Amino acid sequence: MGFDRSDRSGPDGAVISPQPLSARRVTRRPMVSPLRYPGGKGALYARLKWLIRESGLAGCTYVEPYAGGAGAGLSLLVTGQVDRVVINDLDPAIYAFWRALVENPDGLIKRVRKVKLSVREWKRQRNVYIDCDVDDIESLGFATFYLNRTNHSGVLNGGPIGGLEQTGRFKIDARFNRPDLEERIRILGLYGNRITVLCENGIDVIKRYARLSKTFVYADPPYFEKAGSLYMNTFSAQDHVDLSKVLNAMARKSWLLTYDDVSQVHDLYKDRRRRSFELNYSAHKVAKATEIAVLSDRLIDVGKGWPARWSAHHS
Repeated sequence: MGFDRSDRSGPDGAVISPQPLSARRVTRRPMVSPLRYPGGKGALYARLKWLIRESGLAGCTYVEPYAGGAGAGLSLLVTGQVDRVVINDLDPAIYAFWRALVENPDGLIKRVRKVKLSVREWKRQRNVYIDCDVDDIESLGFATFYLNRTNHSGVLNGGPIGGLEQTGRFKIDARFNRPDLEERIRILGLYGNRITVLCENGIDVIKRYARLSKTFVYADPPYFEKAGSLYMNTFSAQDHVDLSKVLNAMARKSWLLTYDDVSQVHDLYKDRRRRSFELNYSAHKVAKATEIAVLSDRLIDVGKGWPARWSAHHS
């Protein structure tokens, strides 16, 4: 399945060509993804921007085969670092949200503006999500979005902020700032002609796009440890092996892979450069985690000039 918005028209029918936010004016990552995503890599925006530019890939097509919140890629798009973004997620609910946003952002904004923020409405949206009617993309997409913004840490199979009795310190509306969410959706809607949405196996997406020129693939697959609590679609041990075979066979293409720092990653990618880095996570509790980035041979060495320098495991 795939959806590629071919145009975005204004009130007079003219096609809108959005102007990228000036990189000189943007000193921090623009928060444009409407989704809260556990394990999301939006914080890598500055590092990815540097890596893409220094590797001669400015203006490329940016591909996330395991997109989730797609925070970094969409930030790169609206600041003019990349020309197109391909969002792929095998979870039909996440796919439905991104397709609803790209296909009908105005309709999504209307739902955000009018929906009630209550436990009763949460239960109704949860039923829509559980039923997962892929023939009703807009309803499923909005239900997914509603749960993402009202559940603890954005975990779709979790419970509402404040609990079902709403006795917690924060209530169900704590992460549902309507004006802010409407603006994020509106901005991304302007870039709909540059966003392709897919619901396919991530490996198939990598095989299709990585071989193309002026393309950068950022793979952030389900991790080895604790993946089940963060992702609706997890990997088996063989899935991790299959992914490594595909990426290692494309070592001269442009791709970056991030994983949890476990021995299996070092074994599977022993012939590639690997760099450790720290990220803050907010799923369930705020904590720092050390992770690993694996770089294809085509990319510049991030050990030199990389913002917030990473340590080397292999040169």
